[in-house]
Amino acid sequence: MKKYILAIDQGTTSSRAIIFDKKGRLLFSAQREVPCLFPKAGWVEADPLTIWVSVTDVINEVLIKSNISLEQIATVGLTNQRETTVVWSKKTGLPVYNAIVWQSRQSSHICDRFMDKKDLIQEKTGLRINPYFSFSKVRFILDHLENGQQRAESGELLFGTIDSWIIYKMTLGKVHATDVSNASRTMLFNIKTMEWDEELCALFNIPMQMLPKVYPSAYDYGELAYLKSDLRISGVLGDQQAALFGQNCFEIGESKNTYGTGCFLLVNIGNNPVLSKKGLLTTVAWQIGDIVTYALEGSVFIGGAVVQWLRDEMELIKRSDEAESVALQSPSGGIYIVPAFAGLGTPYWDDDVHGAVFGLTRSSNRSQFVRASLEAIAYQCKDVVEVIKKEIKKPLKSLKVDGGATVNRYLMQFQSDILQTEIKLPRCLETTALGVAYMAGLSCGFYPSLESIKQIHEYQAIYEPHKSQNEVDELYKGWKRAIKATRIFK
Repeated sequence: MKKYILAIDQGTTSSRAIIFDKKGRLLFSAQREVPCLFPKAGWVEADPLTIWVSVTDVINEVLIKSNISLEQIATVGLTNQRETTVVWSKKTGLPVYNAIVWQSRQSSHICDRFMDKKDLIQEKTGLRINPYFSFSKVRFILDHLENGQQRAESGELLFGTIDSWIIYKMTLGKVHATDVSNASRTMLFNIKTMEWDEELCALFNIPMQMLPKVYPSAYDYGELAYLKSDLRISGVLGDQQAALFGQNCFEIGESKNTYGTGCFLLVNIGNNPVLSKKGLLTTVAWQIGDIVTYALEGSVFIGGAVVQWLRDEMELIKRSDEAESVALQSPSGGIYIVPAFAGLGTPYWDDDVHGAVFGLTRSSNRSQFVRASLEAIAYQCKDVVEVIKKEIKKPLKSLKVDGGATVNRYLMQFQSDILQTEIKLPRCLETTALGVAYMAGLSCGFYPSLESIKQIHEYQAIYEPHKSQNEVDELYKGWKRAIKATRIFK
């Protein structure tokens, strides 16, 4: 009997495999860290084969730990870090260059060439020109590969985001595909026609024969042939869209914020791809059947990565989970930290800025520095929320949250305070994996409807604001001054 769904979540720093039951309960999970490579300042890469091996490892481990047979699993869902770009040989199935990770700025100079076309590009893709997106990463790889352009034009090279790479390997090279949510992050996909855009591909000189076929998010992507199994992949979503779906943001105006390596706040805008005038991105949220749902998105490049920085580079904490207790050891010290380690995202889109610290005094200490680092995550998210409120012309009644950093209660309470908004934390924090499990289950009939999914979704905690509006206004004013000073000093 088919009782379970296997969700694969391939993220920036780790790969996970999770088994959910029909009530959306996380039963078993396995995780492997995936190392990022930093060849030069601002460059972030990863080994595609290491990513693939990590995926096979976690699938094997979760099946062994759970003692669940493949025959008991109804379907597989795949969610992934978006924009990260892989180019591989059609002949060998092996990558021809490291994966260029979404955070990497190494293709900034390529983006600069097309700034005069920014309005055309936003009109077609809903995106703003930035090395964040895949097109410049593909261009960079072809430019740095011997005979790269010629090999791509001859059909020898294939491009894909991480979902495409994993699907290709899982199906033993039989399927070269992506879903609409991932395609919409490449800057090559027209979100109005829902097809690869010939004009943009020609503009960037990216051969269209490199590109994967694009399918709905709920779709049969083929079988797990590498396991010699007839188990099928029936749902694929980019990680942030998966989290939006996993948070049950099915109605227009419902929003979620994911606190992962970066922070990503998405709001459902329905079936009309409204273009933002205030620095937000318009993206495809998902497609079920013929119905396409869109979202507005604000991006914070450095979110939970701030805690990793405190741990690994600054050595102010030994473990990530220490950040909360250390932050509470001293009262706030009036410090502002702007963690612009990879530039600033929404609403600034400033690639040239670097991180900065303001307000240090002789009495400033470790605890206050850690606290200010956590507060920086919340301030950056408030920047995004303020823009979204102006764009949709509605207040934010509540914000559904997920991601690793939500276990930090100080951060969640400060986020509620600074937004003056209710924060809702779901029972299952793995909403990215849960979202693609819901999508895959809906696709194969494991779940009969969206309503059946809403009925099983639960929350474990709700944070209400404690600070006064005046106090919040003063704190936020200090943050905006810090941002202004940071952007002046380049």
